[in-house]
Amino acid sequence: MSGLIAADTPASTKRAAFRAGLTSGTIQQFPGAFNPLTAKLIQEIGFEGVYVSGAVLSADLGLPDIGLTTLTEVSGRGQQIARVTDLPVLIDADTGFGEPMSAARTVTVMEDAGIAGLHLEDQVNPKRCGHLDGKAVVPTGEMVRRLRAAVSARRDPDFVICARTDAAGIDGVDAAIERAKAYADAGADLIFTEALHTEAEFEKFRAAVDVPLLANMTEFGKSELVPAKTLEQIGYNAVIYPVTTLRLAMFAAEQGLREIAETGTQAGLLDRMQHRSRLYELLDYERYNEFDSGIFNFTLRADTGQGKGQQR
Repeated sequence: MSGLIAADTPASTKRAAFRAGLTSGTIQQFPGAFNPLTAKLIQEIGFEGVYVSGAVLSADLGLPDIGLTTLTEVSGRGQQIARVTDLPVLIDADTGFGEPMSAARTVTVMEDAGIAGLHLEDQVNPKRCGHLDGKAVVPTGEMVRRLRAAVSARRDPDFVICARTDAAGIDGVDAAIERAKAYADAGADLIFTEALHTEAEFEKFRAAVDVPLLANMTEFGKSELVPAKTLEQIGYNAVIYPVTTLRLAMFAAEQGLREIAETGTQAGLLDRMQHRSRLYELLDYERYNEFDSGIFNFTLRADTGQGKGQQR
């Protein structure tokens, strides 16, 4: 049954792998998974980790990314995703779902869900998508208290606490750098600066901050899409692609549904679909069948008067 139903790798091992990856000199690529099946695909293709985006979870629920989701919803989806993969999972915990004791509770809930790390941001509630205008950030001291509470609640020392700052788009890169230094001093293991515009800004940030850094390569936002190798050469330690898989899937779904609406059949779409056999392969259907057969392999013999079936 190894690897069926749930991944074999314990959460502690995934967290240790995440920490080791951040100091390996190789950039850790974490594509976003909008569901557990996508996480299985991310692992099969060979990425280093899986990301769970708050924007994606909101969109999946038919909501905008403005802080409407709850800790229960986010941790529940994170647990579903972490359960099926041997890779570490980094999750978007928004502002920690409250102040600052709620941020502490968020850490314990995410640990219990099997997550390898989370990021907390310094936006004011209600938050906005990091690549939209009109954001506001809390005072640095308030975010420092949020982070210290989160760090104090951590039980597994390998659980990664990442601090995200949205200050670059509001007060400039220099202000974001000062905040990042304060957040690192408060115990953040990883710094995520949202909405840097150019490769030069990523370089400036790396030169100024002496802690592991995470880059966000989201499409249609404010950041130039910098290749992973270039980010690695600059000195970044991790990169997320938060909404990519959802955007790909939704584009394909919309195109297909429009064709069915227009033609009355999906016959012309078959070459753009994942084949049933490929889905079964990804789900490991054959091994489930073998497991089923190995368990339910009894036959009923002729009645011996005791009225019991004899297991073979």
